Amino acid sequence: MSEKILGVVLAGGLARRMGGGDKGLQQLGGKPILNRILDRLAPQVDGVILNANGDPARFAAWNLPVAGDAVEGFVGPLAGVLAGLAWARAHRPEITDIVTVPGDGPFLPRDLVARMVAARAQASADLACAVSAGQAYPVVGLWPVRLYDDLHRAVVEEDIRKVDRWTARHKLVQVEFAALPVDPFFNANAPEDLAEAERLLALHGDAA
Repeated sequence: MSEKILGVVLAGGLARRMGGGDKGLQQLGGKPILNRILDRLAPQVDGVILNANGDPARFAAWNLPVAGDAVEGFVGPLAGVLAGLAWARAHRPEITDIVTVPGDGPFLPRDLVARMVAARAQASADLACAVSAGQAYPVVGLWPVRLYDDLHRAVVEEDIRKVDRWTARHKLVQVEFAALPVDPFFNANAPEDLAEAERLLALHGDAA
């Protein structure tokens, strides 16, 4: 794989349904969800950063760079994608692409990056995003650094907030992942989701 890929964990949301705080810091199976994400993502990429707003000290234990949104006001995941692309340009100029994943998804595929890169190449596409059980997950995506200027213009000047509105301007390939035994893009958005994640983990162990 000639690409150099930076993993970006999007942890910048407000977590309203979880009662505030960081969803990635919630415990699942005795360790933070963020640890489970990093266990799966880090081996697939050439480095990982967190996209999070507020005081970065709460993530100090992970010893990872933390990039806040460059756009004020919690404008959504595109601001996190933009922050990841900006960080890569400034600090890791050899990075060709970033892969974004949500900070509340503990069951990420261990072949996520390789499959998205392969699918994008096969389709001669610009971008890739994940799909499971018929649902697209636009924030689980592969984004080339070369599109930074285009995305910056869309977010800052055109006030575009929906991921789909921007990706529609480029060639996007959707990459299908099996939803069994556990949907790999399960989100622990609310307390009842966390309980379900505990049940899935107990039932399927490392297969989850």
